[in-house]
Amino acid sequence: QVQLVESGGGLVQAGGSLRLSCAASGRTFSSYAMGWFRQAPGKEREFVAAISWSGISTYYASSVKDRFTISRGNAKNTVYLQMNSLKPEDTAVYYCAAGSGVPMGYTGGDEYDYWGQGTQVTVSS
Repeated sequence: QVQLVESGGGLVQAGGSLRLSCAASGRTFSSYAMGWFRQAPGKEREFVAAISWSGISTYYASSVKDRFTISRGNAKNTVYLQMNSLKPEDTAVYYCAAGSGVPMGYTGGDEYDYWGQGTQVTVSS
C-alpha cells in the first residue's frame, strides 16, 4: 500500500521557520518527481514547490521562492520543505505528492499519482 505521510507542521510566529517532511512508502519513489502543495481555508489548492526524481531540478511558486527550499533524502523516498521567513499568508494545510510523469515546471496537481493527508501550518502575526 502506497503511503505519503507528512510531518513537521505546527504553529509558528511570523518570521519563524519550519521544516516539513514527507515519508513515502509502499513502492520505490526514486523515479518519481515529488511536490508540495497547500490549501488555505476557503481557497483552492495551490502549488508550492517540486523536485525532480534525481533531486537536481527544483522549482517554486513565486510567492515562496527565496524563502522555501525543497530537497530529497538520499534514499529518494523522503522529501523535505524548509520554510523560512514565514508569513501569516503561508498558513494552510500542506500536502506532499508524488508523480511518475510530472514534467519540469508543471504546477498543476493532475499529473501527481499519490498524495499525503496533509499537515497544518499556522503562522501567527
